[in-house]
Amino acid sequence: MTRPQDQHITSRDNAFLKDLRRLSQDSTAYRKQGRFWVEGDHLCRAALTRGVQPAVGVFSESFWPMAPVEWAHAAIKNIVISDGLFHDISGLESPASMGFVFDLPLNAALQPDAASVILDRVQDAGNVGSILRSASAFGFKQIIALKGTAALWSPKVLRAGMGAHWGLRLIEGVALPDLAALALPIVVTSSHRGAFLHEALQRMELPMPCAWALGHEGQGVGAELEALARLHVRIAQPGGEESLNVAAAAAICLHASATASASR
Repeated sequence: MTRPQDQHITSRDNAFLKDLRRLSQDSTAYRKQGRFWVEGDHLCRAALTRGVQPAVGVFSESFWPMAPVEWAHAAIKNIVISDGLFHDISGLESPASMGFVFDLPLNAALQPDAASVILDRVQDAGNVGSILRSASAFGFKQIIALKGTAALWSPKVLRAGMGAHWGLRLIEGVALPDLAALALPIVVTSSHRGAFLHEALQRMELPMPCAWALGHEGQGVGAELEALARLHVRIAQPGGEESLNVAAAAAICLHASATASASR
């Protein structure tokens, strides 16, 4: 199969490379450019598996001649740059030698009846990506990020999400009043309030589908959002720790909901 035409860029000051560098190193640059950057085999393959076509493929000079056919033919356009330029752009300690630029999905409207996760000012990119991964694994297809939450399409969140982005409906910059459109019960987890999660599961009290609200790493869910909750639960911690990391708590809660759904 003949390789598609490629463009070689050698100047560090090339406008495309400047934009690409911003996408790789600035967590919110994608909002201005309407595109985002994904680097490496795993994330790129996850996108192609979901049928998402990249706009531009970017390859290092040493990798391009041996690039697998599926990589070389995935994008509408391919750019080849020197290994040094690729290393300069890469956000990884060990650059992967290839990546894709994707067009940012159009802003999605909130789907009232979709099992959801509400992120209330969750600020750590690793936590956000991990929560997205758990949401996708346990059947929660809509992520509603309130203002103050880490940028969902930032490079760090994309890497932590490990490909989960491609199977989720992501809505950013949501204001609290917008949640009125939800037709699902909101469930809030707290370290000090509500029934124990395992007991609520045993009593078949966990609603599904629902919208789990997960809050700021230090402050938790805000009072106004907490007031909207139909159910408050807490995770038993017999070891005596004061609280759990929000991503760990999310995995436990979302799995419990998936278990409740399967048992009905």
